[in-house]
Amino acid sequence: MPSNAEVARTFRAIADLLDILGEKFKPEAYRRAARSIDSLTEDLAKVAARNELRTIPGVGEAIEEKTRELLSTGHLAYYDRLLKEVPPGLLEIMRLPGLGPKTARRFWTELGIEGPQELSSAIAAGRLEGVKGFGPKKIDQIRAALSPAVPGASARRPIEEAYPIATRILKALRDEAPVERAEIAGSFRRCQETVGDLDLLATSNAPEKVFDLFSALPEVREVRLRGGTKETVVLTNGLQVDLRVVEPAAFGAALQYFTGSKDHNVTLRTLARDRGLKINEYGVFRGDERIAGRTEEEVYATLGLSWIPPELRVDRGEIDAAARNAVPHVVSEADLRGEFHLHLPSQATVRDLERALADARERRYAYVGIVVAGVGADGKAFALPSAVRDRVAAERSRGLCIVRVVEAGPGPLPKSLAGGGAELTLLRPVGSASPTPIPAGVRGIVHVGPGNAPTETLREWIDSASTARLFIEVGPGPDRLDSNWARVALEAHVALSVPTGLGLNEFDPTRPIGLGFARRAGAEAKDVVNSAREFGATVRRGPSAR
Repeated sequence: MPSNAEVARTFRAIADLLDILGEKFKPEAYRRAARSIDSLTEDLAKVAARNELRTIPGVGEAIEEKTRELLSTGHLAYYDRLLKEVPPGLLEIMRLPGLGPKTARRFWTELGIEGPQELSSAIAAGRLEGVKGFGPKKIDQIRAALSPAVPGASARRPIEEAYPIATRILKALRDEAPVERAEIAGSFRRCQETVGDLDLLATSNAPEKVFDLFSALPEVREVRLRGGTKETVVLTNGLQVDLRVVEPAAFGAALQYFTGSKDHNVTLRTLARDRGLKINEYGVFRGDERIAGRTEEEVYATLGLSWIPPELRVDRGEIDAAARNAVPHVVSEADLRGEFHLHLPSQATVRDLERALADARERRYAYVGIVVAGVGADGKAFALPSAVRDRVAAERSRGLCIVRVVEAGPGPLPKSLAGGGAELTLLRPVGSASPTPIPAGVRGIVHVGPGNAPTETLREWIDSASTARLFIEVGPGPDRLDSNWARVALEAHVALSVPTGLGLNEFDPTRPIGLGFARRAGAEAKDVVNSAREFGATVRRGPSAR
């Protein structure tokens, strides 16, 4: 039986084929259904068995019928028929960087080109020259796209993989380029679990100098496109980055537009049209007059909406909430008061400990839970070096509460770790085993997520956490809850713990991505255990924080 991801992938492929065939509205319908199915945290087959497929956003009668056919047979006659109507080479063209199904259709219908080799020959023969929409820079871009792919490049990658390089590029622009403002937009700003490319926006009086610095960064492999306001580059790891320099009066509108999501923006445009307005990346317009655009806040305000955090812009009721001034106050960096689960390196030194504690004091945290011993993913016991453990036990100065933490496996804690005077015991599931009776004294669950537990097992862990009044850690990586599963946990009245990345450098994704996933799940400060002002109060209340 096809998985959720396989069904979504089929619907995206159908959308691309329909675009190539010139359909106007159907492609977006299939893409919306695919996005909704991708975000499900339950097996699609179970939703179908309850006859609830149409409760999924974007799934109407026709797509429900095709979903059932896919789930029952593993095939879809409609998809097979579309494949026969489109030359296979067009699918290869469509997947080239910077191209897509609509451009592939133009090659096919206007120039008779049906594959990459024919496209390369057409460029060499000058057949694209003078064709509307294919200027010299666009032709150079296509020529570059036909070159061998970057080794290791992929369509999408985990956000934690993209985070270090994205933040280094943003820092370089802010520190070294003549920009007034610079931000990252797109799925990265929404803290989506995966990103396909990066969208950067900046304001500057000297865009050429900004582009010169941007293209000279050591992370840049090649420049694909450069115009008066936009430059597209490919990084050494294959990630495509678009940098746009916009005027200050349009920066907020551009930031909103390029942040997305697409579904969110479509609903906003419909709302604007109903009010006699037009909204795009250049601003909000009444006729030819721009009435907003400098900030995101004024863009939303002209539509009668309060500002919506980027992580919530998914067209799941956030726009209606903004119209009622009822958008959730999602947890912020300022809400975090401490850390429960600080892992120091296995060969940590006292200096490593001091660096992390200095970071905690600089953030004005009230408490830090330091893992001094436990059971690792391999089921074997581990402990910090004795000098560090002694320092943890002795450290009680300058108003920071230091908490000794032990990680237990599902079974009894090894005698070598028991009775060590720890104030907090966390449960670390080993492998993908289902929950067993949770040992007494455990207050939270760490290292359980979609990467090391199948769907049903992960649900069992969440249900066990709810019953035992435990919290679960959210954050980047396959062994913590992502935003979709964090939302499931919140619905089950399970509180979250957000990792803070104490002692790690500014390019480490642990702190911002963990917080972003919690925000994307809709968590407020009351839903996050390490937002409590005192360590004791946090541990006692557990998921009753909701």
